[in-house]
Amino acid sequence: MKLLSRPTPLFLMLLAASLFAGCSSNQPKEGDAPAAESAPVAEAKAPATAPEKPVCKEAAKPAKSTKKSAKTTSKTAKAAVAPAEDCVPAAKAAPAAATSAAPAAQGSYNLSRNKPVTDSTKVEAGQGTMVKGLNGWEGEITGVPAASSKFTRLKIGMSQQQVMDQIGAPTDQGAYITGKAFIPFYFGSDKSRWEMVYKGQGRLIFSNQAGFGTGYYLTWVIHNANEGGYR
Repeated sequence: MKLLSRPTPLFLMLLAASLFAGCSSNQPKEGDAPAAESAPVAEAKAPATAPEKPVCKEAAKPAKSTKKSAKTTSKTAKAAVAPAEDCVPAAKAAPAAATSAAPAAQGSYNLSRNKPVTDSTKVEAGQGTMVKGLNGWEGEITGVPAASSKFTRLKIGMSQQQVMDQIGAPTDQGAYITGKAFIPFYFGSDKSRWEMVYKGQGRLIFSNQAGFGTGYYLTWVIHNANEGGYR
């Protein structure tokens, strides 16, 4: 039996080359994509739900009004609409205070707004209290009565004789005409006046009656505690 001869160097070289070629065939080629690695699966989270918006309730629309339900519908409409501010009812206007120019009741002497008179010759009409007196006569009372004045017994509309019966005769007296005497075809009252002066009391003015009468009636009382007694 022949022994195998020792391998030659050429044989060994060929063997090594074949082995090397086999190993290189198992290596990945250039350009080949690497195998996709399994990506970790992320847990799917449910999206957060947005908060629900409050639903605004619309005000109830008033139903069509009929003759029978007109009152009920108007009340419902008022209740549905809320006022922005509390409604404050407007204060009722207080009745206007009576002015001194308005005639007072018969026989009442309202002298609360009158001022004292110190000179009767400088007194003007309209500075006192208007008073409605006897028989429809209207007149004026000016000044503040003296402490013991007799004029407080008198009333607008009294005749000269009635006045003297109440407080006596004056210390001085006389007549004069007014501007009404120069009005053509004027036959009303107060064309002429009669003045009576009482010392320490004041003065009384009488106006003639309408038409062609000759009587005089009290239409103006002037209180003056400093009255000298003469015109």
